[in-house]
Amino acid sequence: MPARVVLYTRPGCHLCDEARPVVAAACGRKVAWDEVDISADAVLTERFGEQIPVVTVDDAVVGFWRIDEARVKAALKRR
Repeated sequence: MPARVVLYTRPGCHLCDEARPVVAAACGRKVAWDEVDISADAVLTERFGEQIPVVTVDDAVVGFWRIDEARVKAALKRR
């Protein structure tokens, strides 16, 4: 089963804007990833609050605020 990579964001978040290309680069062409806006979901807002952006790989948090491409790649290799 392929990895499930999710970038959790909210509108107007400049760190989220910076995270998108980092996640895309880490995933490359082989791993699809999704972006989820937490602002419409009370559960996600409670879970992630001020940590946005957050990146998860298979539901495990691998980074928040400043997303590190190497950490995302390492998480993908470990799975």
